[in-house]
Amino acid sequence: EDKPHPILKAVVARKPDLFVYLGDNIYGDTEDMKVLAGKYARLGAKPEFQELRRQAAVVATWDDHDYGANDAGKEFPKKAESKEVFLDFWAEPAGTERRGRPGIYTHYRFTDGERTMQVILLDTRTFRDPLRTHRKDPAFKNDYRPDPDPGKSFLGRAQWQWLEERFAEPADLRLIGTSIQFGHEYNGWESWTNLPAEQQRMIDLIKTTRANGVVFLSGDVHWGEISRREVKGGYPLHDVTSSGLTETWPTIEANKFRVGEPYREPNFGMITIDWEAEDPVVHLQLHGVDGTPHAHVPVKLSALRFPE
Repeated sequence: EDKPHPILKAVVARKPDLFVYLGDNIYGDTEDMKVLAGKYARLGAKPEFQELRRQAAVVATWDDHDYGANDAGKEFPKKAESKEVFLDFWAEPAGTERRGRPGIYTHYRFTDGERTMQVILLDTRTFRDPLRTHRKDPAFKNDYRPDPDPGKSFLGRAQWQWLEERFAEPADLRLIGTSIQFGHEYNGWESWTNLPAEQQRMIDLIKTTRANGVVFLSGDVHWGEISRREVKGGYPLHDVTSSGLTETWPTIEANKFRVGEPYREPNFGMITIDWEAEDPVVHLQLHGVDGTPHAHVPVKLSALRFPE
């Protein structure tokens, strides 16, 4: 919120229909809601941010820093107050389901009567149980190690039930916004790999509901990459990680599921769908500050489907 965002000019130049903020949209890191609201106000005052909101629909979920504390989960004491500041800034209308229930998960549905796309934004903070630290075990690295406890949750019971209902709805393409990475290899940072039973639960839910067209969108790590996991009895699950708009990281972790090369400079993701083709093509891309694409994975929609 205190840095210039020249990359948003490149975003606007691409003329997107929809822009998704995936979290760490500001670095709030406070239990003082006046401080938090002030930081959102500084983001909102930026001319490049205002231009983006004039030119495209903008939706958002949060990650730890705009939730309120680094790596925080359900133990954060100001989650309800932080939610109200978040929803007010992102202009959530009064009386919506999102306003009336715990957490900020939500979805959007787009259709022309023939093709339908869902955009599902998860809340990976409000209901998440504490993660397991690596405890200086040399078999693990960075901050966290996988926790096999099947009783721990990322999404919580109500959000899982809600997601199952969304997957049961017909859709050709489902873009799943998750603030932290889903499809990559364990690297010791926050991600779905920290709770492998929850990661497998997601894969199993996609399979049992036969939800076609799932593509994950993620952020958090301060580099960009595209991951693809093969799923036995299903179709490949892609995860487009775009991070960050202003932030970088000195190293990039190994990822055996990565397709192509990672990108360590500020970047934004771009999902372009050629709906006019007989077999629509979903183009998964990462772009730099000058708009140049640095990763491109085209996927036919038919490759994101269960066999009849």
